[in-house]
Amino acid sequence: MKALIYTATQETAYLDAPEPEPRQGEALVKVDAVGICGSDMHAWHGHDPRRVPPLILGHEACGTVLEGPASGGRVVFNPLIACGACGFCREGRANLCAGRELIGMRLPGAFAERIAMPARNLIPVPEDMDPAKAALTEPCATAWHGLTLAARAAWRPIPESRALVIGGGSVGLLAGLILKAWGARQVQLAETNPLRRETTAAAGLDVFDPLAAPAESAGFDLVFDAVGAAATRAAAIAAARPGGVVAHVGLQDWAGEFDARTLTLSEIAFLGVYTYTDADLRASLAALHDGRLGTLDWIEERPLAEGGQAFRDLDAGSSAAAKIVLRP
Repeated sequence: MKALIYTATQETAYLDAPEPEPRQGEALVKVDAVGICGSDMHAWHGHDPRRVPPLILGHEACGTVLEGPASGGRVVFNPLIACGACGFCREGRANLCAGRELIGMRLPGAFAERIAMPARNLIPVPEDMDPAKAALTEPCATAWHGLTLAARAAWRPIPESRALVIGGGSVGLLAGLILKAWGARQVQLAETNPLRRETTAAAGLDVFDPLAAPAESAGFDLVFDAVGAAATRAAAIAAARPGGVVAHVGLQDWAGEFDARTLTLSEIAFLGVYTYTDADLRASLAALHDGRLGTLDWIEERPLAEGGQAFRDLDAGSSAAAKIVLRP
């Protein structure tokens, strides 16, 4: 089969790869659509020691089962493969399983024509749903999970809250759309890339350039940092009102100090957020399908064979799309 393989720092190649061989309990899945995640870009830049080339990246996928349970059905992936037996797994929090794996990290990912996946990690997709839009389930679930945790920690409910989202990639854009769907009193989104600001505005969100001007006012009840850099952590803490909540989702970098004094004196809850649960994935798929999050026409589709150029365009900031989806 053909696959887009991460071969070295800032290099990919479209090459022949071994056919996957499903083991007991696994299904063989034809990949119909797979998104490029920020973590894939992080690996491509050589900044993720867990992702060692040569490696097939990619974990935001929709496909069709070729062999195994539900053969012939279309599915999205839960790319987190957990042990299924530990306390966290039994509680429904497999994202915290100490033995978890993620496809496209040490295991082969979905930038390929076919992949073997545990059957229990496959979620049925409605027959009338576009595979490229179904592939948004994983980033949507990341936003859904982070906002669910933030809403649980918040002093007042979301419809009474003012929210700031930092970052206009797919997770940030989807977080803004989810907040609107949940009835947030106000949602603003900060994005430095002018092309993505246009895309975000077209999706119906109030967007601004944080380098040119600050948010209309500080004092946000909820701040969602979809970037996770030292500068955005500082901005998130500065933007939160006393008693507010910061959901830290992105991991552009993990070094650098932040203002623990303000967090403490203002009783700001700072929440680390990692991926999602199976329930988050299923809720996200339903919301994407039934139109609660809009038309989703801000994605861009390209052939998998042209994935190398897609990585370069994302690196250069020359794509207006919040998400590039590759089609094998």
